Amino acid sequence: MRARTATWFECKVRYEKVMENGFQKKVTEQYVVDALSFSEAEQRITEEMSAYISGEFEITDVKKAQYKEVFFDDAEMSDRYYKAKLAFITIDEKTEKEKRSNVTYLVQAATLDGAVTHINEVMDGTMIDYEKSNIAETKIMDVFEYAQDKAAELMTRMAEELKDRSKTIEEIVDKYVKTATPELRQQLIDKFTAMRDNGQIPQK
Repeated sequence: MRARTATWFECKVRYEKVMENGFQKKVTEQYVVDALSFSEAEQRITEEMSAYISGEFEITDVKKAQYKEVFFDDAEMSDRYYKAKLAFITIDEKTEKEKRSNVTYLVQAATLDGAVTHINEVMDGTMIDYEKSNIAETKIMDVFEYAQDKAAELMTRMAEELKDRSKTIEEIVDKYVKTATPELRQQLIDKFTAMRDNGQIPQK
């Protein structure tokens, strides 16, 4: 099992699905993607669904998920997703009173018991006191992670283009990451500025 922290978006897709009896039926399914913005999330789910759906489909809803971390179980039978709400328990140093903060996770597992087991495996390895407030199965069909190899390829292409000193770092970042949040945009600018200053991106 592995955990992944990202900004996740829940997307609803409506399309004509061929059922087990051979008839077609309009269905709305829920999927999750990691993305930097709402527009990128819609673009990504459209690309992912295009590979699975031959006919037309509609993205009916895109919303930011309440969880930041997903626990993945790559076992073949683990085809369900559960939302787990945990209450982290701490003691206020000033008042010495118990304080609870709620955190939600998305957990992939074959069964509810399997989801509980995964949570225990992760949390028991920490020093945090916690209680399981609620664990419930969702209607999420699948979670699409951002391919790390694509991210690496993108960074390489940007670094190569930045060798041309006639182009500013800001221009290149805006060209390749059009839907980035202001925070990510500035992080990329700072990263490439440091790389250029350190001679990691030589001038052509």
